[in-house]
Amino acid sequence: MRKATLIGGNGYVGRHLLARLQRDGWACWVPQRDDLKLMHRDLGHVFYCAGLTADYAERPFDTVEAHTSLLNQVLRDTTYASLVYLSSTRLYDALGNTTSTEAVTENASLTLNPNDPRHVYDLSKALGESLCRVAANGRARVARLSCVWGGDHGSEGFLPELMRSVVTACKQQGKHAHLQVNSSPHFKRDYVHIDDVIDALMALAEQPGFGIFNVAGGRNISNGELFQCILDASGCKVEATNNKLAPALPRISIERMAQTLGWTPTDALQRLGMQFKSDLAHA
Repeated sequence: MRKATLIGGNGYVGRHLLARLQRDGWACWVPQRDDLKLMHRDLGHVFYCAGLTADYAERPFDTVEAHTSLLNQVLRDTTYASLVYLSSTRLYDALGNTTSTEAVTENASLTLNPNDPRHVYDLSKALGESLCRVAANGRARVARLSCVWGGDHGSEGFLPELMRSVVTACKQQGKHAHLQVNSSPHFKRDYVHIDDVIDALMALAEQPGFGIFNVAGGRNISNGELFQCILDASGCKVEATNNKLAPALPRISIERMAQTLGWTPTDALQRLGMQFKSDLAHA
């Protein structure tokens, strides 16, 4: 029986990963924070899911502890077969937009600014990646995740919150619901479904050697495209309350995951439309 330890296993990605591992017959352990047993047992395959997403700027010490300090202890003091470290494609945001034919790869040089309070997230994730590279003796892989969303609406972020609001509006207003959101139709992000993320993480656990891998959808989707998809699937018209142009973000390459592991994600807009139809049918 394969053995897994999920650090941060009570978070959104961790919960879904735990359910999948158990369904596939893995023996799983989700240690609590400060569990002393963490340093005194064979951890098997470690999935390092600990991290802060929304409130990192207000909790800098907790951010560094989650992204780096505990990881340092695990790499230095524990026995493990492999480790998959969950990082983020936010590290690419400061690079700006690329050309229409160019996508940013895992080899891109990052632009990180200690004077930017937001970059406590980026800097701590980058340090965690570097620790995996220099201290794991080839047993660690890094998964840079884009915006993760899923059908159970348990995740944080713009799209999951929008999905919950649309379902509520449809329940209250009926077939031709109307919803206003405080955002711009021009803002773009890369989205990847939680099921695709779990497939990628499990494949990376078995992948030999160190490597950094983008786990993303491979294209940026604007809020305007999301709103049109929602209208087509549910009849709900989503109206943005501002029309500001958003900062340009690079398109993320997923070629390494495809070539190395044969992994390709599902189309986010197509899956989103099916999800809304399912949600409304069961509402």
